[in-house]
Amino acid sequence: MLLTSFSTWKDHHRSNSSDDLLQHVLQDNPPPGLQVLRQLPVDFELAPQAAIAQIQQLQPQFVVCCGMAETRDRLNVEVQAVQQEQVLTTRLDLAALVAGLTFTDLSYDAGGFVCNRLYFDVLQHVQTHQPACHALFVHVPVLTSANGDRILADFRQILERLKASVLEPVAVM
Repeated sequence: MLLTSFSTWKDHHRSNSSDDLLQHVLQDNPPPGLQVLRQLPVDFELAPQAAIAQIQQLQPQFVVCCGMAETRDRLNVEVQAVQQEQVLTTRLDLAALVAGLTFTDLSYDAGGFVCNRLYFDVLQHVQTHQPACHALFVHVPVLTSANGDRILADFRQILERLKASVLEPVAVM
C-alpha cells in the first residue's frame, strides 16, 4: 500500500494536515508493507508525476492519496475526480469502506485544485495501466486536539479494511 501527502502551499501553514496524519500513522505501529511518499509538491504537474512514478515502481495494490482540506471538519473520502467534462471514480466500494466510521464522510467534491488533479491522474493511470491497483483520495481537515484522535482512528480503520482486502471492487463503469 502506498500513501501520499502534500507539502504546505500557503505562508500561514505550519504543516499540511495530510502529512501530519501520515506522520502519526508512521509513528504508531504502521501496517506491514506500508510505503509512503510524503510532501508532494503542491503543483498540478509535479505531484501526479511523482505519485505515478512511485506507483509504477512499487506496484502497490492500493494507493491512498491524502490532501489537506482546511475548511472541512471531518475526514472526507472522495468518490470522484473531475477534469473538464470527464469524471473518474474509484473502483472501490466506498460505502462499505466507510461504513460505521464515526468521523468520516463520503465527498463528491475533490476540489478544483491540485488534490483533484492528483486524484484524476492517479485514477486514470491505474485504471488504464495497472488494473490490479485501486486508488483512493482522502481529504484531511486541520488536526486539532478535539478531532485528531478520531480522525486518526477512522483513517487507521480505512487502511486496515483495505489491507485486509475485505472489500470487493465494484464494476468499472
